[in-house]
Amino acid sequence: MGIKVKKTKLVKVGQVEIGGGRPIVLIAGPCVIESQSHVLDTAEKIKRAANDADIPFVFKASYDKANRSSIDSFRGPGLIKGLKSLEKIKKELNIPVLSDVHTEEEIEPASEVLDVLQIPAFLCRQTNMIIKAAKTGRAVNVKKGQFMAPWDMKNVIDKLSQSGCKKALLTERGFTFGYNNLVVDMRSLILMRDLGYPIIFDATHSLQLPGGKGKKSGGQKELIPDLVRGAVAVGCDAIFMEVHPNPEKAKSDGPNMLKLSQLPELLKQIKTLDSAVRSQT
Repeated sequence: MGIKVKKTKLVKVGQVEIGGGRPIVLIAGPCVIESQSHVLDTAEKIKRAANDADIPFVFKASYDKANRSSIDSFRGPGLIKGLKSLEKIKKELNIPVLSDVHTEEEIEPASEVLDVLQIPAFLCRQTNMIIKAAKTGRAVNVKKGQFMAPWDMKNVIDKLSQSGCKKALLTERGFTFGYNNLVVDMRSLILMRDLGYPIIFDATHSLQLPGGKGKKSGGQKELIPDLVRGAVAVGCDAIFMEVHPNPEKAKSDGPNMLKLSQLPELLKQIKTLDSAVRSQT
């Protein structure tokens, strides 16, 4: 008798299928839109690497980083300019796009461009935001708060489903483990999967050290490949990674972003592991 990985609902994001026993999906991009040329060039290179590995790809970048450690931190181009950049990527590269929404007012204009509305971890209990996002008809990815048990996400799923959302996604991004530190409990991927919806593992934010450098967060990007391999082996539907050509010079979250040059080899490993896991389903 084989050891089976439980299938989740199938969620379509553009032409990309997440869950439902389909092969693993990559959600990736730089933390924040630094410039139009930078974000488009990065998206092109990630798409090429994903295509080479035969892994479906959804592009991610934030138009505004509302939860920065310091008031002096770079936040991005803002809603209007940022959405124009993401729309350009979506049309020119023919790929779905995802970004965070931080207020109810952002949801309507963001839903006109984004294929996936992402509710940040620190807002995962904001009922009005979740309801409004659900009613757009777009896919909604809710990141589990660093303060939340995996089974508590059932309440989030209930809010989404009762508000009409048919495309719900849940993301694990680490749990608070003392001051300025996070830990990943791989059991969370299994326990949230039992809710029946596609599960995403956020490998890079799980290695963030929130506020660990005083006015900015630290991170342990050297451990990204290890956690990715572990999550794929456990059985998730997508891997979320923030990727940058030069993390040391990134304007946000550099200490926990994967260097773009490392991506192709890691994607090969992801593909191999995912194939092995799904052969048992």
